[in-house]
Amino acid sequence: MALDVLIPDPPSLSGPQSRGEYEAISNPVENPEDDYRREELATILADGAWEDAFDEWAAHTGMSEEQFEIVLEHDLVEGFDFYWDASSDEVGYRSPTLSEDARADLDTSVVDDIELELDSLGRVVTEMLENDYLRRDDETFGFFADDSPENTYEYRDDDIL
Repeated sequence: MALDVLIPDPPSLSGPQSRGEYEAISNPVENPEDDYRREELATILADGAWEDAFDEWAAHTGMSEEQFEIVLEHDLVEGFDFYWDASSDEVGYRSPTLSEDARADLDTSVVDDIELELDSLGRVVTEMLENDYLRRDDETFGFFADDSPENTYEYRDDDIL
């Protein structure tokens, strides 16, 4: 079932700055002040990756328009966090969850459906970033010039498929 809604603005990526705050990550944090390239990712999202990923997700999601209204009402899109994890050489994400107050007003199955679909959106966004917006070859990955041995890669508009 397709979700036919206006695409919300991409998240600002102002989430927690330390990977240590994510339960699923057990890697030691070498520099807790590292921003995990959130600014660069936010720029790429704003330049089209968010819209492309949202369109792809909306075409296949099981989320209803009523459930999406709940997402907007509770500002859950802004709760997404995407970050560069240099140790795994991937874009990671954290999807938002409904607050305890919101959960109290909703059926458990609705809460579960919303959170499952938000997690799916997070996966689609990371896959879109990695597969369509970030360059990967044998020696370098992404749009981060300082990751390249030659430090020569420049992000260009025609890099976007």
